[in-house]
Formats: sequence, structure tokens, C-alpha cells
Amino acid sequence: MSRIRSFMTAKVLVAALIVLVGAAVYVASLPKSDASGGLVCAYYSNSSYTTVVGARGNGCCGSVINWGIVTPYKKCQTMYCTDQICPN
Repeated sequence: MSRIRSFMTAKVLVAALIVLVGAAVYVASLPKSDASGGLVCAYYSNSSYTTVVGARGNGCCGSVINWGIVTPYKKCQTMYCTDQICPN
């Protein structure tokens, strides 16, 4: 009985390994997103960084962000657009 149990356990482990490898191959073969983000900077009115008065940069799918005024007080961040589908 012990031999049968160990044989069945080995079969289950091999099946699980095959499923895991198949899933990894599938995920690796998915196309990369075209929705790459850019660098966006927000400009603030003073050194307290409380009031945004402008923004510059590139958004998802290459959209341009350009509004307000530019000041020396800015914070920049990279945008990650993982859930966007860009139109052609």
C-alpha cells in the first residue's frame, strides 16, 4: 500500500510541475504592453509643496502633459501604465 501511495504522490507532483511550467511559458509569451509611461513633473507654487500650479511630461501611450506654469519647486515621478491599451 505504501508503494502505491508514493507512486500516486509522484504522479501528482509531476502533473503539478507540468502545469506550473506550462503557466510560466504562457505568461512569458504574452505580448509586452505598448503603454509605456514617461516622466511627469508637477510644479508647486512654493517650497511647502502644497499647491500644484503646473505639470509637464509624457503620460501613457505618449500623451503629452503640459499645463500651468513652471517653477523651481517640482517633484517628478515615472508613470507605469500596466493596464492601458494604446490605440494605433
